[in-house]
Amino acid sequence: MSVRVRFAPSPTGALHIGGVRTALYNYLFAKKNNGTFILRIEDTDQNRFVEGAESYIEEALSWAGIVPDEGVSFGGRFGPYRQSERKDIYKKYAQQLLDEGKAYYAFDTPEELDAMRDRLKEARVANPQYNAVTRMQMSNSLTLSPEETQAKLEAGEPYVIRIKLPRNEDVRFKDVVRGWVVVNTATLDDKILMKSDGMPTYHMANIVDDHLMEITHVIRGEEWLPSAPLHIMLYQFLGWEAPEFAHLPLLLKPDGNGKLSKRAADQLGFPIFPLNWTDPQSGELSVGFRETGYLPDAFINFLALLGWNPGGEKELFSIDDLIDAFSLEKINKAGAKFDIEKAKWFNQQYLKFMSDDDLTDQFIALLDFEIDRNRAQRIALSLKERVTFVQEMPAAGNFYFEQPNEYDSKIARKKWNEEAASKLMEFATELRQQSSYNKDSAKQLLVEVLERDQMPLGKVMPALRLALTGQGGGPDLMDIVEILGAEEVYNRIEKASETLKS
Repeated sequence: MSVRVRFAPSPTGALHIGGVRTALYNYLFAKKNNGTFILRIEDTDQNRFVEGAESYIEEALSWAGIVPDEGVSFGGRFGPYRQSERKDIYKKYAQQLLDEGKAYYAFDTPEELDAMRDRLKEARVANPQYNAVTRMQMSNSLTLSPEETQAKLEAGEPYVIRIKLPRNEDVRFKDVVRGWVVVNTATLDDKILMKSDGMPTYHMANIVDDHLMEITHVIRGEEWLPSAPLHIMLYQFLGWEAPEFAHLPLLLKPDGNGKLSKRAADQLGFPIFPLNWTDPQSGELSVGFRETGYLPDAFINFLALLGWNPGGEKELFSIDDLIDAFSLEKINKAGAKFDIEKAKWFNQQYLKFMSDDDLTDQFIALLDFEIDRNRAQRIALSLKERVTFVQEMPAAGNFYFEQPNEYDSKIARKKWNEEAASKLMEFATELRQQSSYNKDSAKQLLVEVLERDQMPLGKVMPALRLALTGQGGGPDLMDIVEILGAEEVYNRIEKASETLKS
């Protein structure tokens, strides 16, 4: 059977970066094995449904380049791919479990459930559950006669359908990441499979869907590991072969102390969602990685290495490189610390790799004025080694568009003097007389001017940068001279000479 994997988020809000990583690992595994990557929307919990969340999920995956082969908005022969549209399918299998005595009707009211938990707490039961012991004191089809059960059903009394787990049985399965997992059913509760509104719970729906959609590998977050034994039991009860499981490590706070959360990200000032998200209830805007300025390829490269290690020293991977190198066996068990500085480093590297045309297009889009494309490209290329995000370029290169009105006082005190100012004016005057020049010829001219008085370059270069930019650092100085043009260079040196007179 060919590899088939799925990413199955719930539309309950913005897609967390951990969810994007889960989608990425599913995608990489599918592509590595010439398999199929499916997007399924698990919207059985209608109380938590958030308008716009489903389209957000699709847009986020599209931006990151994680494109499903089939699923919601992509079609396929296993649809529908939205669980709320598959309601009748689940009823069939719930009925099968009821008929075979592997599930039962439970009519307990919320008050009766609370009373049961209170009794267990008073008895100092560490983990009060509706299980093989307590179910025999509750109102369900195991304690009621068939006639009483039927009467309640016909009267329309609210009920749920619960799985009937054995009282003392070991559940064993081999997780690709964690090895063998063994859990005794005595520690599990009889989870609800079908809710009172007729909708399935996650446990029922995802097992049925994974089977019917022929999913071969379930790659999901560590938070689902405690549910895996229940899912294995459901596969057994329904007579189906279970897929292989791989439970991914948690994403941790930068200090490694606890799971990465929105609150922690907000406190530390970095995004946790791939795209901007506005909470529909509070109106709060959470800025995404895209809007912060992260490039999709850099984002994916960074995310892939949070919990997966291909071995070796290589850190920069194209998507094709990731596909070639990826394997579930190389996923770490331990949680991965989220290092936003490393994410920035990746973005800087990918910014350097960006084509000149793409970089220019993005730079021009950020400007609120018209600019010659060739000039824009030269400016962008001069700045790209000095910024983390393209969005930083207009501010970083503001001196290209406006003469400095202020000058770094520390540099001025140390490097600006009448001798330097005189030689710079001499250089600017002769530069204006050139019919054309480039950065190399401009530098050669400056050297020649200085050699007349046997003055080294180091005596005037900081002063020249100060005159042209007002700053002590920045792009290559001769790039700036070439881009500004002789007339502007002359005007700025003249202005600095007047302003910085001692």
